[in-house]
Amino acid sequence: MFDADKLVAIDIHTHAEEPCGTHADDGYDEFQAGMARYFKTAFKHPPTIPETAAHFRERKIGAVIFAVDCERETGFRRYDNEEMAELAAQHADILIPFGSIDPAKGKTGAREVRRLVEHFGIKGFKFHPTMQGFYPNDRAAYVLYEAIQEAGVPALFHTGQTGVGAGMRGGNGMRLKYSNPMFLDDVAADFPDMKIVLAHPSFPWQEEALSVATHKPNVYIDLSGWSPRYFPPILVRYANTLLREKVLFGSDWPAIAPDRWLADFAKLEIKPEVRPLILKENARKLLGI
Repeated sequence: MFDADKLVAIDIHTHAEEPCGTHADDGYDEFQAGMARYFKTAFKHPPTIPETAAHFRERKIGAVIFAVDCERETGFRRYDNEEMAELAAQHADILIPFGSIDPAKGKTGAREVRRLVEHFGIKGFKFHPTMQGFYPNDRAAYVLYEAIQEAGVPALFHTGQTGVGAGMRGGNGMRLKYSNPMFLDDVAADFPDMKIVLAHPSFPWQEEALSVATHKPNVYIDLSGWSPRYFPPILVRYANTLLREKVLFGSDWPAIAPDRWLADFAKLEIKPEVRPLILKENARKLLGI
């Protein structure tokens, strides 16, 4: 049983990488090797869900965990949402599972949203416009958003450039344009009852992300994918003031370990009364826990 009162923090952004990296023919292992070089991680291969759960349990940190359904765009095999949810359920004291569905699946994807929420305990959905190759405000994706809004769970969107594909030939074919957070202004306006998380400091569109989050009551920002030591000053200023109840701790595990993120966050000029909001309380409000 997930008991937030016993946790020191809730990490809103961690990745489940197994078993999609167990096939030699889809390029995923090479992609992860490139990510490891960029982020200088200690992992030769990404951790499994049980390994992730053990890591976070030891630190008394709850973790939202998800894969990314990007098979159509990248060729990387999809991590089955049901399998991931069943594994996460074995560690329900520490893990909160989100699903991921390619927006191109349309009504089939909407049906999967309903099934995952009703029967598999999925608590939200992750989208990665750069890896999934779509504009978030593409009306073709709206049938999925309708199902998510109806289910009453949040949607988390990758924004900006965090290093995914960086340094690889052609950026591994990934196009940054899809992850401008301003596209999510349309989504927030058209789905005002769906909570939306703009993941990461949205380089090079940080001010766009802040404008959307301050303007739309249903939009939050997570701080994953970057060490806090590199946060733009304007992001820190807004986190301390206008967005103090809408900014969330996220690491981007396994690319960035929570130990490193929290150590750098401790050195950041964040007001004492704001720290617990970012580390846990805002996530509790978002997730209803």
